[in-house]
Amino acid sequence: MHILIAALHRPTKPTGVCRHAANLAQCLVDTDQVTKVTLVVGAWQKDYFEKTFNLSSQKINLLSVDIKNSSVSRNLWFLFGLPKLAKQLHSNIVHLSFPLPFLRSVFPCPVVTTIHDLYPYEYPENFGYPNVIFNQLFLKQCINNSDGLSCVSKQTLEFLKIYFPHIEQRKKTTVVYNYVDFSQIKPRVPKNIESSINTPFLLAVAQHRKNKNLDILIQTYSLLLKNNQLKDSTKLILVGSSGPETENICHQIQTLSLQERVLMLSSIDDDELCWLYQNCELLVVPSSTEGFCLPLAEALYLSCKVVCSDIPIFREIGSSNCTYFELQGDSIENLSQAILQCLAQPDYDYKSQDYSFSKSNSAYQYINFYSTLI
Repeated sequence: MHILIAALHRPTKPTGVCRHAANLAQCLVDTDQVTKVTLVVGAWQKDYFEKTFNLSSQKINLLSVDIKNSSVSRNLWFLFGLPKLAKQLHSNIVHLSFPLPFLRSVFPCPVVTTIHDLYPYEYPENFGYPNVIFNQLFLKQCINNSDGLSCVSKQTLEFLKIYFPHIEQRKKTTVVYNYVDFSQIKPRVPKNIESSINTPFLLAVAQHRKNKNLDILIQTYSLLLKNNQLKDSTKLILVGSSGPETENICHQIQTLSLQERVLMLSSIDDDELCWLYQNCELLVVPSSTEGFCLPLAEALYLSCKVVCSDIPIFREIGSSNCTYFELQGDSIENLSQAILQCLAQPDYDYKSQDYSFSKSNSAYQYINFYSTLI
């Protein structure tokens, strides 16, 4: 099989969607059934795909498309350029790494779309108005036109069925978890924190969006410092690309006089991310909603302590391996107590790796799903 993965996306720095596309390519080429994977990105993405992700397999062809990075240009390419490319390459499956607008009638082969979340419906604040109207329209159009839908979690599939009640009767659906694989990674200290290498720190890995609740974490961190409940030298490291909440986060850090204590990083590679997981005091994930949350699975894989909000998706991914806190009520006090409780626990050792999050299992599930569509 020749799989064409569409990963052409607006961001000029790596995001979770980019990582998903790269991981998808890497797990597929490990199978005998897949002879070639063409990973299509924008010209502005080529550099960070080459540097951030390990795409060394000879079966992966990283193809960059040189168009203007604007919503109009990208959407026109999805409608006309992508199907033309699929025909030229004689692709057996086109896999969209995220929902995008397309016309099924002009594609020569089945189209599969990864559904990460239902944020346009579930959390419209992430997009603002009127943008969210177009996000909902594109998501609905993509779902209706896809031959198959691959959800990143059971929770995502449940939300899909809530907003599209008859979807399982009309479309083939499956759940394939994002896999975690740090076997080829060599941990390395991120350049921007080399001066703080011996300083204890709390960690959060999340894009700057409303549902990530980074404001709650910052306020909690400030409270713990004020009450002398953390080591005085403890810092907070926020890893994530900028987004709608970046301005508010920066303002909050200034207001609480935390400029010297909160470090904000973005565009780090897997080696640097691995070092952060392995050396932090704990990872904090205070989100109010998620589709999967790869940082949670990655942290557990590396035996990192985790504090996270008590929402269904985190119970699905983290099971009993996390310290949970309630967002309802006094969320800041709840989170602060959970952090202190987690810090007091012995070091975590995640010895029994969950096969659900393995690279081989993801590849097996994708190949089986593709075979039902061809």
